[in-house]
Amino acid sequence: MALGIYSLFTAALLVGPVLGPVPGPPSGLADPGALAPAFPSADPERTSAQAIRVEAAPVIDGRLDDEAWQEAEPLTGFIQRAPRDGAPASEPTEVRVLYDDHAVYIGVWLWDSNAQGIVEGPAIRDSRLDDSDAVILIFDTFHDRQNGFVFGTNPSGIEYDGQVTDEGRGGGGMGFGSRAQGGAGGGFNLNWDGSWTVATSRDHRGWYAEFRIPFSTLRYADAEDAVWGFNVMRQIRRFNEESYWSPIPRQYNLHRVSMAGELRGLEVPARRQATVTPYVLQAADRDYRALGTGFNYPSDVGADAKVQLTQGLTLDLTLNTDFAQVEVDNQQVNLSRFSLFFPEKRPFFLENSGAFRVGTGGSELFFSRRIGIEGGAPVPIRGGGRLSGRAGGFNVGLLHIQTGLDDPLELGAAHGNSFSVARVARELPNRSQVGTFFGERRGRGLDGDWNRTYAVDGQMGLGDALTLSSFAGITDSPDEARQGRNHVFNLSGLYTSREWRLMGTYREMGEDFNPEVGFVNRRDYRTGSGFVMHYIRPESPTWLREIRPHVSYNTYRSIETGFEQSARLHVDSHFEFSTGAHFEPAFNWVREGLERPFQIVDGVVIQPGTYDGWEAAWRFNTNQSAPFSVSGSLNAGHFLSGSRINPSGTVTYRHGSSATLAFNVDHNRVKLEEGEFDVTVSGLRAGYFFTPRIYLQSLIQYADQIDTFSANVRFGWLNTAGTGLFIVYNDQQGIDNLRGPLQRSLIVKYNRQFSVWGG
Repeated sequence: MALGIYSLFTAALLVGPVLGPVPGPPSGLADPGALAPAFPSADPERTSAQAIRVEAAPVIDGRLDDEAWQEAEPLTGFIQRAPRDGAPASEPTEVRVLYDDHAVYIGVWLWDSNAQGIVEGPAIRDSRLDDSDAVILIFDTFHDRQNGFVFGTNPSGIEYDGQVTDEGRGGGGMGFGSRAQGGAGGGFNLNWDGSWTVATSRDHRGWYAEFRIPFSTLRYADAEDAVWGFNVMRQIRRFNEESYWSPIPRQYNLHRVSMAGELRGLEVPARRQATVTPYVLQAADRDYRALGTGFNYPSDVGADAKVQLTQGLTLDLTLNTDFAQVEVDNQQVNLSRFSLFFPEKRPFFLENSGAFRVGTGGSELFFSRRIGIEGGAPVPIRGGGRLSGRAGGFNVGLLHIQTGLDDPLELGAAHGNSFSVARVARELPNRSQVGTFFGERRGRGLDGDWNRTYAVDGQMGLGDALTLSSFAGITDSPDEARQGRNHVFNLSGLYTSREWRLMGTYREMGEDFNPEVGFVNRRDYRTGSGFVMHYIRPESPTWLREIRPHVSYNTYRSIETGFEQSARLHVDSHFEFSTGAHFEPAFNWVREGLERPFQIVDGVVIQPGTYDGWEAAWRFNTNQSAPFSVSGSLNAGHFLSGSRINPSGTVTYRHGSSATLAFNVDHNRVKLEEGEFDVTVSGLRAGYFFTPRIYLQSLIQYADQIDTFSANVRFGWLNTAGTGLFIVYNDQQGIDNLRGPLQRSLIVKYNRQFSVWGG
């Protein structure tokens, strides 16, 4: 039945400011709807650009009228990746590159024959760029063709930056997503915040962007005549178009560093820099669950420091670390017997996070949220350090953090821990590498309280399309009950071409594998999975951008008994429209095997057995760049011993670049043989952006599964690299059994970055 409905859907959609003396936009613009030529199959000669040294640096005001810009040759000839890969860009773009002893300067002229159609995007740092016009740069400063620094902006003039590792391996999509949800997962780390400057302006001919990126913000190899990988991506949102200076085929994106062009002529300085970022904090808080207590008024001080030991190696130090300004987690519904994954958002753990990454898909060997959080409650971070970067041709990551208070009695049972992590990897040609990993948690002041993880991993690129990767690890601890099957092994392959995407994975995890510096959501299983997707890009109708029919299957079985714990067959097709809207009519066959009783909610216990059946799992969204947009999903059908209806949706309003408002709700109506129940999570997210560096944001959430209503309101006045003034209000209320206030706090925090030497 599912295949028949899917075929019907497929068939139905198949039928049916004033500038100075700078050259003006060229005439004869390409038709964005014109048929694109096939993308060249052979690797063309690598695109090359020349950086020009200047004595008088341009003023970063977004106007691009400084005489210095006339000294550089413009980089032009942008080529579409989408919608018509290989075709000329629909609007012309010019890029010029300058540098002096202190910084690299990038000027971008983004001509537009319909300047009124430019989509600005929210004016807040690191806002998602895929729903606005944008320009994004990538610098492969070690020219290793795998890693890079990303800098971007939209017409609102925001600072958008991040780090690409392993060509974005595991990142999924473009990676140009929201900081709030993106965390540091995959191969793109949006949460890295560098010290740099950008300004934009607009007129009737288009918009313009001017970047100043200090050499001290970047890490690179010492060289008198440096060659860096370099690429520029422009997005024109009303066409939903991406174009590149160094062309990128449709199946890849900006993170495909190996296809970047080259930036030559740079005489990079051998500079060292050290910065310190102290903070002061004053709070008022009250825990209403502690009877007989009133408001407390704690104050605190601490600092972070960053020392550039070499051009490629950085030492980060932290003392009495605090993350009061970090956005709270989104509430999630959990109707499974497995732990939920919440992304890391704390700044100290996010820079160079890719240097420590081993594992994927519910088997992360290092998960930094293990540090400073126990049982969902924060534990003070006393201090620590991290050494990361490039040394002797190796990628190096070393980390040591201590948590807890001087007097363990102040934490009750939480005595605090020492966490140590070491990761060394060697990159090889063509997306290949080998690496090792060590992680340890050791209880402070307690003998025999420790846990260690050892692992090796590797990746091999075969041609442009096929990548094989693997990792294997074991854990060790004094607990004799954890000395049996304490291993994990994973082997996966990925094939990507213009027309096809295929993936396969085999993983085995023993019941005693217990990485206490990592995250695993289940143990004692062997799993195999396969995925096949075909890309169909019809020439007509023009409103239909792409069809992506695909099928996947995975199964989890107990190692010793072979009992099938879970299985899922997924049949789907993504229909993507020219506006960016999309629709997914998916159908799943799911199986859950229980070897012991499982309490899904209070009073409802599922008995052992095997439960399987079909469900519909549909997804959609409208044009996300429009003032009003809607996204939603519907899961309906078989669920354990009965059925479930799970509608969810989000309605979003954007007022130009200055304000956003989004309301979401996720409701589950579950009918089982053992009982019936409803679970609902809802939230209201609002933001007002006075300038790209001054904002007011709030997140109000309701979750009846945990019987709470919570509010988080944050005001930020940013300085460089995400520092500044933060005022945060938190309120948590009980709804039913926990009726009344539970916890309230008001926090004022100020931090600022100072240069100790260099700069």
